Amino acid sequence: MPVRFKGLALVAAIGAVALGAMGPASAQAIQERTIRWGHLNNTDHPVSKGVQKFAEIVAAKSGGKIKVQQFPSGQLGGDLQNVSALQGGTVDLVVLNTGLLVGIVKDTALVDLPFLFNNSQEADAVMDGAFGKKLADEVAQKNLVNLAYWELGFRNITNSKRPINKLEDISGLKLRVLQSPLFIDTFKELGANPTPLPFPEVYTALEQKVVDGQENPVTVIWDSKFQEVQKNLALTRHIYNPQSVLISKKTWDSMSAAEKKIITDSAAEATVYQRKTAREAESKALDGLKKGGMQVTELAPAEVQKIRDKLKPVVEKYAKQAGEQTYGQLTAEIAKVRK
Repeated sequence: MPVRFKGLALVAAIGAVALGAMGPASAQAIQERTIRWGHLNNTDHPVSKGVQKFAEIVAAKSGGKIKVQQFPSGQLGGDLQNVSALQGGTVDLVVLNTGLLVGIVKDTALVDLPFLFNNSQEADAVMDGAFGKKLADEVAQKNLVNLAYWELGFRNITNSKRPINKLEDISGLKLRVLQSPLFIDTFKELGANPTPLPFPEVYTALEQKVVDGQENPVTVIWDSKFQEVQKNLALTRHIYNPQSVLISKKTWDSMSAAEKKIITDSAAEATVYQRKTAREAESKALDGLKKGGMQVTELAPAEVQKIRDKLKPVVEKYAKQAGEQTYGQLTAEIAKVRK
């Protein structure tokens, strides 16, 4: 073979590995397409890195035929706008807090219950198990396909007024919260003035003192540069947020079996990477916030217990709404993990 053709032969061989490994029929079933993924995090956040990893895996498995176009930082709107677009098929993929789906599947609120999980590993076991599948099955009835559960992390409170060392310090603070009834009820119970706002509006609201503070995992606080407009961070870890990776049913139904397998396999691989990345980023983010000038407080165990006790009515309310059987399944799975 002439030397000038050797490079072309190598390219052809690589293409054969990428596409031919699935067999001629499968390779032909993969069409050129670009799928749009919207989310709220900046490009350095573990969620955004998970999307980037997913895109790389999909490209490799499809021989470059399927491309994932990422729209970070709320470019396509807030969470609720993205879900609406997803249901309508104008956006292909979204990742958001599972509990924010409460408006269409009420049982998803349960994963946002205060102090439900003690650690990330408990959450993984429950969301990857029967309860997570139950939620995915319910979501599927609303033109959404749940591919995986990612991690946002444990939420903590920041504010510009005062350090939080005890339950009473939360009282009277005007805090931005998620657009979710459970979050509103949680902070009303704690004596705060909860103010639901779409995430893209939060930095400006903090900067202009429209709200005193907000609550989010430290990776989100760091990624969003909230230390520039907030003085105090309390490591309350009051709620853990699993996130649902969702694909529009309209998009899903347009795919061949081979394409669906690429998407599901890629989501599974990206999930392992994303969770690991999120957990490694937490301590780095906390260190960055401290160096950025935030005063960080950690509540004594007795004060945490006071907050937990104060929030029992919220847990009881949402457990009752979900029903004894559903709530019982969730708590039974957590108890099984803790054994």
